[in-house]
Amino acid sequence: GMGACGGTLADQWKEFFYCESMPKEVLVTKGQKRTTGRSSNTKGNDNIISDGSVIAVADGQCLVIVEQGKVVDICAEPGEYKYDSKTAPSIFTGKSLSSSVKDVFAQIGKRITFAGETGTDQRVYFFNTKEIPGMKYGTASPVPFRVLDQRAGIDLDISLKAFGEYSIKISDPILFYTNVCSNVSEVYKVSDIEDQMRSELLTALQPAFARIGAAGVRYSEIPAHTLELAEALNDELSKKWRDQRGIEIVSFGISSIKADEEDEKMIKQM
Repeated sequence: GMGACGGTLADQWKEFFYCESMPKEVLVTKGQKRTTGRSSNTKGNDNIISDGSVIAVADGQCLVIVEQGKVVDICAEPGEYKYDSKTAPSIFTGKSLSSSVKDVFAQIGKRITFAGETGTDQRVYFFNTKEIPGMKYGTASPVPFRVLDQRAGIDLDISLKAFGEYSIKISDPILFYTNVCSNVSEVYKVSDIEDQMRSELLTALQPAFARIGAAGVRYSEIPAHTLELAEALNDELSKKWRDQRGIEIVSFGISSIKADEEDEKMIKQM
């Protein structure tokens, strides 16, 4: 009883959650509860959000509220977000003091059945919705590319090696949370998923190159058609990345592309 009463009273204070500037290598981070040396809210539960608490959302961030492991609210608009729920009632909110006190005593009774602990888990997550650049890729083995030139009567497949960088963006934070990161203890970084994404990107690069080649684009002109290539990659990866993970390719850059020397000689002779 003493533990239930003390825990409930400690969680009465309204909290202020915020997120520092998120570096480009961080995709998701858990919200921080602001406490300083003069704060009285030092014994509250980190995974309890009191009714009326305020959460600051900055540009390029998306706020997700998770309760009992399920997403219950989302906010992508910069500014102040006010938490409004009766899950963790506070005497500092409500229409009247009497109704607030009644809710607080009901919460104490509920905690007694959980040995003084709360039976609720609420978390604040911030998602980085800015463009994440600098994702490197490289074809370890050659990728087939169709060379089509009707004027010269050429229609054959050659082998290409390509290297460069691409950028991604979280387009659906709920899908990303549900299917990728789930309950993050601290941060979820690009490095946690980069290897898997690079492998799937190189697999999708073959049909994307095939679409570009069928349009009659020469392999030496591919760097001038990176926009079409990015669209083709998004189409190829839509089921795995966009529809399942909530990630999209924003841009795709090629720093170097080279055909096999024997294939180059054959094309020149033809």
